[in-house]
Amino acid sequence: MFDIGSSELLLIVIVAVVVIGPKDLPRALYKVGQIVGKARGMARHFRTGIDAMVREAEMEELEKKWADQNRRIMQEHPPEASSAPAMEPLPDSSVAPAPGASSPPPAFVAQSAPVAPAPASDGPPYIAAQSSPAVKGDAQA
Repeated sequence: MFDIGSSELLLIVIVAVVVIGPKDLPRALYKVGQIVGKARGMARHFRTGIDAMVREAEMEELEKKWADQNRRIMQEHPPEASSAPAMEPLPDSSVAPAPGASSPPPAFVAQSAPVAPAPASDGPPYIAAQSSPAVKGDAQA
């Protein structure tokens, strides 16, 4: 983009240190970085918009070309009457069956898993399953 050599970059750094001062130089470089980042973002956004417009124009040209080719092919090769039998529509499943007619069972019926009976203890299951530990004073009696 910019062709800056090492000697030119050194001159820019020396001038920046003299003009801005070493105390405020990091803050100035931070601001310059922000400005450069915003400029790059705007350039990227602009380039993306231009690319999208070019792609749309190319697509319109291709669609016109394909439509012309399709029209030419259809004129050269008109569709023939087919000797295949006509297709019949599927029966409508939304129509209710006639009264008295039994409907076939559905192909799949979901069944719930059996539920285990609740434990007979009054307390929570994790406490009822544990045995109560013996107290040291009870064992010596």
